[in-house]
Parts: sequence; C-alpha cells; structure tokens
Amino acid sequence: MIVTAPKTELKSIFDQFEISGRFHHAEPISVGHINDTILVKTEPDSEPDYVIQKINHQIFKDVDKLMENILRVTTHIRNKIKSDSNLRHKKYVELVRSKSGSYYYVDESGNYWRCYVYCRNDSADINSITPGMAREGGRALGKFQYFLSDLPGGHLHETVPGFHSLSKRLDEFNVALKADKCDRAKHAVNEIEAFVSRTGEMLPLYKLITQGAFPLRVTHNDTKFNNILFDENANALCIIDLDTVMNGYVLYDFGDAIRTLTNTTEEDDPNLTQVDFNFTLFEAFSHGYLSETREILTKTEIEHLAFSVRLMTYIIALRFLSDYLNGDTYFKTKYENHNLDRTRNQLKLLEKMEENYDRMVTVIGKYAKA
Repeated sequence: MIVTAPKTELKSIFDQFEISGRFHHAEPISVGHINDTILVKTEPDSEPDYVIQKINHQIFKDVDKLMENILRVTTHIRNKIKSDSNLRHKKYVELVRSKSGSYYYVDESGNYWRCYVYCRNDSADINSITPGMAREGGRALGKFQYFLSDLPGGHLHETVPGFHSLSKRLDEFNVALKADKCDRAKHAVNEIEAFVSRTGEMLPLYKLITQGAFPLRVTHNDTKFNNILFDENANALCIIDLDTVMNGYVLYDFGDAIRTLTNTTEEDDPNLTQVDFNFTLFEAFSHGYLSETREILTKTEIEHLAFSVRLMTYIIALRFLSDYLNGDTYFKTKYENHNLDRTRNQLKLLEKMEENYDRMVTVIGKYAKA
C-alpha cells in the first residue's frame, strides 16, 4: 500500500481528532485490499499511538451508516469486556471522536478519515502461525460472535449489499466474462472452466441460506486471519477491520477464516507448488471456535461448517477473477496479472480442501460434541 499524503497533511488530519499526546511521525501499515491505513506514533512515549485510516468511500458509499455499525459493535464489545473480570486482559477496537463530534473527518479533497487507538502491541508473528495461535484465533472469532449474539437495537446497516451472495458474484462474473473489456478471458480459460464446473455443487448450500435454513446473526464478514491481533505471547487480543460487520451467517465467517489461515503460502503466490491446505491449523482453529460457539450454533450450522470453507474459497477466487476480467477496478494490485495469480492460487487451495473434505467433516463433528 502506498500512502501519498505528505507528513504535514497527515498531521493536519490527525489533529482533527480528540487524541492524547503529540504527532511524532507516521508510517503506512501494509494490510488490506481496500483502505489506506497509517500508524501514527505520538510523543511522549506514555501516550497511546493511533491508527488513522482513509475510508474507501467508493466502496463504502454511506459512511454515516458504516460508522454507526462500527460504533454500536465496538461499544457493545467494550461493555462486555469491562463487565467481566475474567476478560480484563482482552482489548477492543476503540474509535476516537473527531473534534466536530462525529467519528470521522472529511478533508478538503472529500476524503473520509477515521481514527482508532492503536491496539497492536509487541504482536506475535502471524507469518509463522502455530496450532496454539490457530486455536486462539478460533476462540477469538467464536467469542466475537458470542459477544454480539445479544447486540441490542435491531439489525445493523448493510454496508455492502450482497457481500457474500453467491448469486451476485456469479452474475458479476458472467457480466465481466461476456464483456471481456480488457481482452483477458483468453488468458484464463482453465480458470473459467474450473468455476463453471463447480457451480452446481456450490449452489445447494447457497439456496439453503436464502431459504432461511440458518439464523441471521451479527457477523464480521471479512475474517482474514491477520484481522485477529495477538500479543507477544500469542494470546488473541481482539478482531479488527470492522467495515463489513453486518447481519449475516456464521458460515461465511468460519469459511473465510479457514481460507486465509490454512493456505501454506500467500494468497497471491504465483508458484502453485507452494499452495497446500494445512490440516493441522484447520483442526486447531475449529477446536477453538467450537469451544466458544457450540452452545449457540444450530445443528444445521455445525453440519455445514466444513463445506463453508470450500464455498468461501470459491467465492473469493471468483471475485479475484471477475476483477481481473474487469481491469482490476476493486482489489489493489501491484502488477498486471496480480488478480489472475490470486485466482489461480485460490483455486489450487480449493482443490486441496476438496481432497481433505471428509477429514474436515470428521473434525467438526468431534469438536461439536466435546
């Protein structure tokens, strides 16, 4: 990620929020496909550091509703943690109010900015995830969903309509393929066939979802494993990146977490021989997740957790390919075929998941009964 704003501009933006301490310097945090994220170090050292983030309002078009969701969710989690002495070591995402009284600031160019208290201290290395970290990550996601199971105030706003809708993503893919406006389909013949050949087995679960077979819950909807923060002892602190927190289905959260956790290489690694499915991490995460959720999940939800991993990997790969065909208009890319490499990588991961599927079902069944 490249942040183009100069230091003086970043300091001016930072000063629009009710912060403690003084701006010392800023540095980009290279995570995420969508927003620009900057760590601001303050002085003196006794004061907290902060994260300021430029919201991509081309994607999140109603920033008021977006921030209302985040404030409701973070306030509820904060109250849960503060009311339980056993959870005092946990952290929570803490929004910082702007000096105008809202939770975002609009600069002279029309860009939307928000500010958080920085909560990643001496973090564990998520590039070398152990089974213990995977189990902790599973517990963190499970606890997140458990905390929000009694969120008051009615449904959250739908910040990205149809975010995980298979029907929507297939429609987008078909439109992109038919238009082929960048003349790229000829480079993805095998990948296109891979998606078409799997559509029939993906649709039944999606139809169950649309028919109301699963309860609508408050879910994160973007559970990349690097959205779970850890301390130096590999204890999970909190879950971040709450732009897509909406009412949804636990299957999407579980499936996407496993997709990002179990790939044995980066999701854009073009060397497909490096792509495999880490079954050990899958089992550890499942153990942690079900230890927190087995009492609130329905039998139908539990029975479909394993397949949700395949469904989410299919959907994300399909989105990468659609964006490639459209000319890379959604995901940030570093080179011409970046999204095509992501597509191929995720399809290879999906193949590995299919090979391990029966074992995955067995693991879910074991920990659902523990």
